Amino acid sequence: MTYVLRRAELEDLPELIQHESEIFGHDAWSPELMVAEVSHPMSYYLVARAEGTTEFAGYAGLRAAPSGGDGGDIQTIATLPAHRSKGLGRTLLRALLEEARNRGVQDIFLEVRADNPTAVALYESEGFAVIDRREGYYQPDGVDALVMRRHDEGVQGGWTR
Repeated sequence: MTYVLRRAELEDLPELIQHESEIFGHDAWSPELMVAEVSHPMSYYLVARAEGTTEFAGYAGLRAAPSGGDGGDIQTIATLPAHRSKGLGRTLLRALLEEARNRGVQDIFLEVRADNPTAVALYESEGFAVIDRREGYYQPDGVDALVMRRHDEGVQGGWTR
């Protein structure tokens, strides 16, 4: 399946908030946090739709300085169940990594549930490595978070050009 990605807009928030709850359940961000995150000047959020339709398929977000920052965080990658195992997660991840490169980010971090081997394998296949473990991070389940990092050697961050 082919997907069309575009930058999320404030008008997308009701749909993002609805799907956040569907996808993440009690781990979902609150509507207030979603609004703050998507509207933050350092955030870059994408919405994915199945090509040729208005069908919502997923979304993803990055937080990094618009230019000159050394590090950034992948805030979320979310795909609806009907669109999993079709390459959408990887497509969203690569789009965020490209934006991070455009912003001059060398170190990209993320947190992932330790009990999500599919996501961990995706991140590892794209050059991320586990650098830390936060015990009991995801509540109320008490599931550990794996902190992962990817370093892009060729990107010039900070004050260099």
